[in-house]
Amino acid sequence: MERRASLVGRDHQVGVVADALRPAGTARTLLVTGEAGAGKTAVLDEARYAVVQEGAKVLRLSWETATGPTGAATLADAVCGVLAEIQHARLPAHITAVRRAQSRSGDGGELTLLSTLGETLADAACHVPFALVLDGVERMHPSTASALQLMLRVFRPAGLPVVMAGRPVPRGPAGAPDLATAADRVLDLPPLRPEDVGELVGQRLGRPAEPALLAAVRRALGPLAGNPAAVLSVLTALDEDDGLVDLDGRACLAGTEDNLRLTVDAEPLRRVTADGTDAAVALAGLLHRAELRLEDLHRLIPACAVLAADLGRTVDRLVRERALTIDGDGRLAFAVPALAAALRTLPPRRDVRSMHAAVVQTVAERLGPAATGACHPLLADHVAAAGPALNDGVAVPLLLAAAAKDARSYHPRAARAYLSVLRRLPPNYPATLGVLREAAELGLWCGDHAHVLGLGEPILTSLRDPGPTDGGGLEFATHAWGLSALHEHRSPFDDGAVAREVFARMPRAAMLAALGGRYGIGPLTPWPSSAEPAPDSGRLHDGHGPLPSWAELRTLAAAVGGHEELARAVHGLQREDVCEAAIGRLRDAAAYGDLAGALESVLGERYVRAGHSAAGRYHAMVRDYLAGRWDDALSAARGIERRSGAPGGTGGQLARALAAEIHCFRGDLVRAREWLDLIPGTVVHPLVARARLGVRYWSGQQDAALEEAWHDVRRARDSGLLTGPRGCCCASWSSPRRPGRGRRGRRWSSSRHCTRRRTRP
Repeated sequence: MERRASLVGRDHQVGVVADALRPAGTARTLLVTGEAGAGKTAVLDEARYAVVQEGAKVLRLSWETATGPTGAATLADAVCGVLAEIQHARLPAHITAVRRAQSRSGDGGELTLLSTLGETLADAACHVPFALVLDGVERMHPSTASALQLMLRVFRPAGLPVVMAGRPVPRGPAGAPDLATAADRVLDLPPLRPEDVGELVGQRLGRPAEPALLAAVRRALGPLAGNPAAVLSVLTALDEDDGLVDLDGRACLAGTEDNLRLTVDAEPLRRVTADGTDAAVALAGLLHRAELRLEDLHRLIPACAVLAADLGRTVDRLVRERALTIDGDGRLAFAVPALAAALRTLPPRRDVRSMHAAVVQTVAERLGPAATGACHPLLADHVAAAGPALNDGVAVPLLLAAAAKDARSYHPRAARAYLSVLRRLPPNYPATLGVLREAAELGLWCGDHAHVLGLGEPILTSLRDPGPTDGGGLEFATHAWGLSALHEHRSPFDDGAVAREVFARMPRAAMLAALGGRYGIGPLTPWPSSAEPAPDSGRLHDGHGPLPSWAELRTLAAAVGGHEELARAVHGLQREDVCEAAIGRLRDAAAYGDLAGALESVLGERYVRAGHSAAGRYHAMVRDYLAGRWDDALSAARGIERRSGAPGGTGGQLARALAAEIHCFRGDLVRAREWLDLIPGTVVHPLVARARLGVRYWSGQQDAALEEAWHDVRRARDSGLLTGPRGCCCASWSSPRRPGRGRRGRRWSSSRHCTRRRTRP
């Protein structure tokens, strides 16, 4: 397995090389070419192993070990080494003939030596059939390569198969050696196909890889995505960095995609750092935090002409080596992101923050900070990366102007600019709270809940030290933060001291926290009794933005309860666009704890889809589950689990329950129990109860399964959770099928209005 690990997708090429190495009536010369890491040596070794197992003899022409003069003399030493491995009575005569010709080659007898080498090898192959292999021929000295080319073309050893391997050599000047002209056939190793890369990763890790991991590896490698050595290098680095986690029997990426890197001994990294690492490392650091264009390098000249010149030379070299690309706008980028990540792990010898500041300072001195931000909003990332190396007098107006400009065109950069401003402004300053609201609104309108969560520190700081009224900015940001926490399957306001103060000042925040428990996010808490609209709630633009109003939050919570409670909540909305179909969709979403689906049903066009959030992923998982696309649903569950953090955390409980159900349906009770073990026993939700019942039942614990199921039902009812999948949580279990039969695997009988106490089935 280890020996063939790098040969995935190379069966055809191995077969071609093996055919060339086998004894045949007419021996031919084959050249195997491919980029560094394509697997040329592995193909040679595998083909050689295959024919040796059949009884053929394959010898290496070890030209690398020669210590004497280059050219034909090197070939002569290598041929004598080959002849020494042949067990035949004519061996002494062969070696004597070669050495005699070699001693005369200094008098212009190189052609005679090459002729003798060809005849000697042909005679030896006639008596003891064998084949020759030469690896790494691109490293041959030009005179040695020229001699080999001449021997194979003019003095070819009759009956001797020869297989060479090396990288494609760029076309040189006229008369430069080209071994391809001496070969009867050139076999090029193409990049691996995506499915072959997946198989290679699975072999290397010893278990299947999550599709998201494979996609991340391909993106990190760019044009090297089909290069076996590059793929294996990234996997080795992941092992070194503990960047993999096992979920559901598959290898998943534990960290972020930005951390995927090549190992320090990878050939692309060694090639980039061959002429020194300082400038390359600095360039990788600059490009990691901000866009860099050629004009930015010129802006460095006033601050440090030597540094700018060094970076310029490095850019020129990396562009020639195709390690760096330049688009039509002059924007620089590493062709292989994993190469840039590897450079960032090397110790920097230059202060990258001062370089970011220098890029900005030149323009700001000429245009002024605010005009610079409005005219060159991409410089906002350089300001954020510069940190304290750039003073607040320049940074704050530039960032605000850039954020206002980018908010209409490129919201991720605007979000980063807002966050950078908030780190510089003092808390509870009127301008701070206004920026806080703008940043929160931008995140909600763009469905970027991760950005809104990033505002947590300035929000908490402002909440701990309440300042003057600000027109609802802090209140809006706090509620947006709570809603985004639910979208990321996190329990909002989990700091007890802060939560009590927030709930006292902002009843809607308490509603958000209680809503999470009803959708399987965080602890299940009573609905706040004082959750009524505050006198100043109009500041939050109820019914006009992506933030749900208090009546809409009440409706979302009532959807998991009884029908009368939901009817009262819907009536309180006082909206005509909430039709019976929308209420049905709301009930279905609430039954599965699908927060994104429930919000979409209530908010309608005001809801901004957030497919990248945990709630958006779970919404897609529920749809795949109900449609029978269980492989996709399990993949979504693994993605949610990877994002949720430590096992047993507050989020992702219902995704775990659905994953357990799918495995139970398929008859894999071991995997099903593994998913259920991740759910704390304190979690109360009908979906979790249903999954536990199924796994226990088919594990042979029928009596205990039913007893525990009724216990879970009573806990859910006491907590106000009446609605579950296929009806209500007190639905009776009837006629379960064996796991693996049918799409659902079991039937439920339930009533739409379950008000009477049921007896055990």
